[in-house]
Amino acid sequence: MLISLFLSLLVSSAIAKDKDVTPPMLTDTKAAEAFIDSAEVVVIGFFEGEESHGYKELVAAVKRVDPIPVAMCAEKEVWADFSITSDTIAVFRKADNHQENLVLTEAKKLETDGLVNFISINELRYITEYNQVTAVGLFNSEVKSHVLLLANRGSKDYTELKQQLGALAPEFTGKFLFVLINGALQSNSRSLGYFGLKSPDLPRVGIYDADSDGKWLLPKGEISTERVREFCQSFLRGDLKEVKEAEAESKTEL
Repeated sequence: MLISLFLSLLVSSAIAKDKDVTPPMLTDTKAAEAFIDSAEVVVIGFFEGEESHGYKELVAAVKRVDPIPVAMCAEKEVWADFSITSDTIAVFRKADNHQENLVLTEAKKLETDGLVNFISINELRYITEYNQVTAVGLFNSEVKSHVLLLANRGSKDYTELKQQLGALAPEFTGKFLFVLINGALQSNSRSLGYFGLKSPDLPRVGIYDADSDGKWLLPKGEISTERVREFCQSFLRGDLKEVKEAEAESKTEL
């Protein structure tokens, strides 16, 4: 009897979890706006119905992109408020106030793996860790100036500095993307070398401007919120001079 009850509970739990995977439905603009405002990055699938091209693939992708919130919307009046005219999967992010659309009528081949990749590429947060996937989204963003936290994962101040700069980032929305580069990874040595740095030199904070290929380093010293804020503001005012602290490598994608 107890065994049967236990198995029944397990089955019920599994069914509940499967049901929970189904994204919520947004029925009006107010609900959509609240959903977009609920996290740094969210995804909304604008579909006419469950049989629409891409609907099932997005549902299948939900678990794999967790913890990014995902919702659906079938209301055409809501679509119009977000400039959506046909079935579309949109990534909304606060880091650069951007809406990245994947128009499904233009996608000849659509698979769950491709959707996961699309979402991951465009998952830019207030502070985004640099890797081969996020690099695509970072350099495709209209915001071309990046504040870089170069730090070694596992160092005593790594987590604190990441949180500190992540908290500062909203002040510069639309002006900078804040990027974390883990100097402990060999694959990031070229990024450090671009600033004339090596892993033992970290942590440091720099600015990279993709339009001019310019680079600037915050002078050595405490990495405080006040110093980084002033560093950013000085760049925006045009007061900074390009770093000549060390012989840096030639231009390369960070």
